[in-house]
Amino acid sequence: MTQKLIRLPEPTLLFRHSQAMEDPRDGLTLFGPLDEISPYGIRAGVVGTKEGIRKYRNWVQWIQGPIRLEPPNAARPPFPGFESAFRIPWAPDPILSLEINESELKANAGLDDRHQRVFKTVNVYAHAIEEALTNEEARPDVWFVIIPDYVRRYCRPRANVAPEDRIAAIRYFSSAKQAKIAYDEPFLFEDLNVAAEPYLYKEHFRNQLKARLLKHTIATQVLREGTLDNLGNLGDSRREKGLRRLQSQIVWNVATTAFYKADGRPWKTAGIRDGVCYIGLVFKKDERGTSDKSAACGAQMFLDSGDGLVFKGAPGRWYDTKSKNFHLSREAARDLVGRAVAEYKRKREHQEPPTEVFIHGKVEFWREEWEGFREAVGAGTKVVGVKIRDDSTLKLFRDSDTPILRGSAYLRNERSAYLWTRGWTPRLATYPGMEVPNPLSVEICQGEAEMGTVLKDILALTKLNYNACLYADGVPITLKFAEAVGEVLTSGPLPEKGPPLPFRYYI
Repeated sequence: MTQKLIRLPEPTLLFRHSQAMEDPRDGLTLFGPLDEISPYGIRAGVVGTKEGIRKYRNWVQWIQGPIRLEPPNAARPPFPGFESAFRIPWAPDPILSLEINESELKANAGLDDRHQRVFKTVNVYAHAIEEALTNEEARPDVWFVIIPDYVRRYCRPRANVAPEDRIAAIRYFSSAKQAKIAYDEPFLFEDLNVAAEPYLYKEHFRNQLKARLLKHTIATQVLREGTLDNLGNLGDSRREKGLRRLQSQIVWNVATTAFYKADGRPWKTAGIRDGVCYIGLVFKKDERGTSDKSAACGAQMFLDSGDGLVFKGAPGRWYDTKSKNFHLSREAARDLVGRAVAEYKRKREHQEPPTEVFIHGKVEFWREEWEGFREAVGAGTKVVGVKIRDDSTLKLFRDSDTPILRGSAYLRNERSAYLWTRGWTPRLATYPGMEVPNPLSVEICQGEAEMGTVLKDILALTKLNYNACLYADGVPITLKFAEAVGEVLTSGPLPEKGPPLPFRYYI
């Protein structure tokens, strides 16, 4: 194959009435979302302080009308109002409103032991939601968790509490490592196991909250009070001018993820071949116990319909210290992908298996691992392994003031190429970046496929991020949230196996 530089056409997205557009914001404004969901709209539950709930109500009231930039900017188009874009209402008053005690919240968010601080702060919100699930008849589609800015500041890895807010915690162990022994083997005395529980979770508020609520299969959206505080009433300081330029995009993002978490697809890609599914492998070192080799694995499967599911694989010693990469055993690979294929068949009308399975990863697959994948999909299904990584070794420059076009691809040979998913975008009349865009390195490392088809699929998969309403991402959705999903899978003790959960519970 002769080396050559080509330009792929920009993938389009499908909206209501099978209308296709490049930019999701154009499609939602003109035609509405792909799915029609409950005419009652977003049935929201809100948990927060009295002030946080007030700000939520005001913010939802604010987004009922148009929000625009002055002057207009094609990269950040105006928001037309929630009901105008999504064709359903979102009432400012939630169907359930849970007020938490701010004094209790501050007492926990100020503890000087990081593990206890995050665990007990999550408790304040998680216990309120769990109590409502038990005692209330109303069932929100989405829970909005409104946190003061100090919760975000103090409840994340390596955060330290300011001296004026610091509260001494009662310590039962000389170190976190001593407490983590309980993860591998419980202590003889139950009170020690209870005291060790905060140390079995990652000290990250958002990830820990989602991990602890997975068993309830509820969708959550964490919002800072500071995010809800804009309301268009920003001044002329440099910082406030910067926030004003982002306002419409923030609203687009939150509104889109709210619709998705209420079980509606805002859009799907046009032209995806029927019978194809895409699987992105998820790995994360598991630091909850005392072993430095244990890791959690999972798979993100995306169907031709745009639906996404997350499968949790068995934990094990998947991290190889020599190659510094993750690899599954043959049995674990067969089990993980086998469950994904079984779920694919269950979702199809006639229970037919996929005709093609593309497995995306950041490293090459070992032979035993690949044999497990092949055994899982069966003889009638074509399986292709694709290695995708950001690559900064190749830079292309244009004799112009604008960088290389998004969708450009340099074909090295039949199995290797560079793909620019970031670059100058004619529809936006800009490049949404600061530096010379780097390409993705794409390599067909197992199986057989036409490189042009692989690149078109990857470019299309950069437009399926329902957690934001952007023209496109730089990474396909199969790998975009691998790190975030891995963080949730390793944020706390989870069942060894369980039914696959929709992607919306993890983001």
